[in-house]
Amino acid sequence: MPPIVHCVRHAQGVHNLSVANHVIHDPLLTELGNEQCRRLRDRFPRHAQVGLIIASPLRRTIYTALQSFEPVFQAHKDMKLILLPDAQETSDVACDIGSDPADLRDEIHKRGLPVNMEYVHDGWNSKEGRYAPSTQAIKSRARACRRWLKARPEKELVIVTHGGFLHYFTEDWEDSSKYQGTGWLNTEYRTYTFSDEEHRHDLEGYELDGDNATLVETIESRQRRDKAGPMADRGQQRLLYKLGTQGWDDQGLQLSIAEREAAKITKGKEVGGSKM
Repeated sequence: MPPIVHCVRHAQGVHNLSVANHVIHDPLLTELGNEQCRRLRDRFPRHAQVGLIIASPLRRTIYTALQSFEPVFQAHKDMKLILLPDAQETSDVACDIGSDPADLRDEIHKRGLPVNMEYVHDGWNSKEGRYAPSTQAIKSRARACRRWLKARPEKELVIVTHGGFLHYFTEDWEDSSKYQGTGWLNTEYRTYTFSDEEHRHDLEGYELDGDNATLVETIESRQRRDKAGPMADRGQQRLLYKLGTQGWDDQGLQLSIAEREAAKITKGKEVGGSKM
């Protein structure tokens, strides 16, 4: 039976403080971000059930995962955080570009962190090919990530990733432009199961070469964030996807630097590390 998946957006990073900070390469968490991790650690109710933790290889997701799910690592001394390049953020702006594998490996070794880098290869942070800041590439790796998780033997797992990528990964576009480029607050977690239905088309109607590995948010998870009823079905999500990506364009949040140069990012107040 496919696992239950707890999806988490990383804690506040230095880049979340201002648009000007988006030029910082692979930024770390802020002090507030570290505090958000401690709060998530204390309120997350399923540490004892989690059998695997995955994160994007960017530093803000790595440290969010290690701090927020510290009880899991303490209970399983041989467990390591698996870094999955497919779960990296969507754009090619500096803050969304990860560190070179050698530098990341050196940092992990020096700090003695329980991290598994077997999937982190040279070129994972190139933002080219599989990791290009294009809708098709992002959809493809989001699906690959879902399929990889669906095939895992663990009954319950956690993936810590990014606000933009989470919409592609969950295929839930409700409120996707509520904050700056996402509908997720920092360290927000939502819980999903895999659909019993096998979908063979993506949200744009393109035929797939197999199962889409569709995720469905649980009712309990939606109630936790004051949402009534079940997650929108795929027909509704197709419309929400179009509205959401248009909303990102209106915010000046194109996926590539080239596109962003011609756009002005809307400023606004911050809520939990997310810009409104």
